[in-house]
Amino acid sequence: MAAVFLVTLYEYSPLFYITVVFVCFLVTSGLVLGWFGLGVPVILRNSEETESSTRVLKKQMRQVKNPFGLEIPHPATASVTKGITLTPDCLEDCILTCYWGCSVQKLHEALQKHVYCFRIKTPQALEDALYNEYLYRQQYFIKKNDKEEKYCQLPEDAQVVDFGPVPRSRYPLIALLTLADEEDREIYDIISMVAVIHIPDDSYRLSCRILYQYLLLAQGQYHDLKQLFMSANSTAPSPSDESPGERSTDRSLLEKAGLAEDEPELHEENSKDCVVCQNGTVNWVLLPCRHACLCDGCVKYFQQCPMCRQFVKESFPLCSKKEQDEDDSTHI
Repeated sequence: MAAVFLVTLYEYSPLFYITVVFVCFLVTSGLVLGWFGLGVPVILRNSEETESSTRVLKKQMRQVKNPFGLEIPHPATASVTKGITLTPDCLEDCILTCYWGCSVQKLHEALQKHVYCFRIKTPQALEDALYNEYLYRQQYFIKKNDKEEKYCQLPEDAQVVDFGPVPRSRYPLIALLTLADEEDREIYDIISMVAVIHIPDDSYRLSCRILYQYLLLAQGQYHDLKQLFMSANSTAPSPSDESPGERSTDRSLLEKAGLAEDEPELHEENSKDCVVCQNGTVNWVLLPCRHACLCDGCVKYFQQCPMCRQFVKESFPLCSKKEQDEDDSTHI
């Protein structure tokens, strides 16, 4: 009806038609901008409202102190027959217990018992949960902040040269770190750490590495410690001494065992600058891809990870705004 009226009006007088349209435009603009003081409600969507409606969820994090640390200083020389060297780094006096040939099924049952039955605070508690389903046990006392290397090896009379093809029923080595002092167990939320370590043998030549690290809490939970992927400088050298062929072989072996992840190549010198603005300090970790690549200013603009393009379900900061301000003040 309105279209017919406008066409008829234009045929009657084009000049009058243009005048009517112009007056309607002025009246509409005046109502929107409030020229007449009528207070007509108008919904305007700005960029900030659009940004907040698409912002990903911020995961609520609880900061805890982990008293345990464990590294493999010489992975290239480790083997089932020659043994392995471990370097613990603990904030308190601890006990390092190594279990060779631990049953895969019994270990995961033990982790469930920590949740539903009793807390694994001591080596004896883990051994009770394992029902002694391991081949050999070694134990060391670790002093506070002592980084002395500990050498672990199967005895010759064990006559074990490999643990069979994958999938395996036994892990080559399980390392358990527990607090030595009863009082320290009451202070820390994390009361023990279980590390699953792969050691190469004749049947499975994958290079030595820590496959899993489980942090056991006093409240009865346990968490799988995951690595964060930082953005890296393209000019930085790779820390690995392995050739591309060896890395490709390791990748295929991991895929065969079902342990491969889509991990980017890591470099020794990780960049601390945001990958988007190249100015702010990286402070946000994106989940589930675990890329730490965005600063406080850029994280609110992304629903997909800028490094791998995976959709972001949650995110959390590496440190709070207050901690950042305190850190900046110490460097001034």
